[in-house]
Amino acid sequence: MLPTPKKFKIVAASAEGNHKLTAFDNALLQAGIGNVNLVRISSILPPSAEQDQDLILPPGSLVPTAYGAIVCDEPGTHIAAAVGIGFSADTFGVIMEYSGTCSKEEAEQKIEAMLQDAFARRGLPLVKTEIRATEHTVESIGCAFAAVTLWY
Repeated sequence: MLPTPKKFKIVAASAEGNHKLTAFDNALLQAGIGNVNLVRISSILPPSAEQDQDLILPPGSLVPTAYGAIVCDEPGTHIAAAVGIGFSADTFGVIMEYSGTCSKEEAEQKIEAMLQDAFARRGLPLVKTEIRATEHTVESIGCAFAAVTLWY
């Protein structure tokens, strides 16, 4: 059985690249998580996890991550990615992620609505939210990326 993560970090960044994959990689580097292996997870924040924005992840680590990303190669296209955490009073949190061709504000609004829905469906009071988002106008090949990384 895997241990339950005890820390988390929330990030968002955008970047250009010479290829779609390098645009994604460059956005990860801009977000400060480019030298680890992301293991995509679904959307539950462990109850006791504490936020640590200064969290340093060991290079090459397998890092549980909930993320939204969009890569686009149509110059002039406006792209955005957002991630948000909804916190309950005394139990687990819920993470939602979004990416699309929209503004940062639109992406943030979608995250807020999804968090409201998720807590309503669970019958839990939503005490607070924390949202991070980024937007980018594509020059050649661009990526917008937002994530919550979990760590031990």
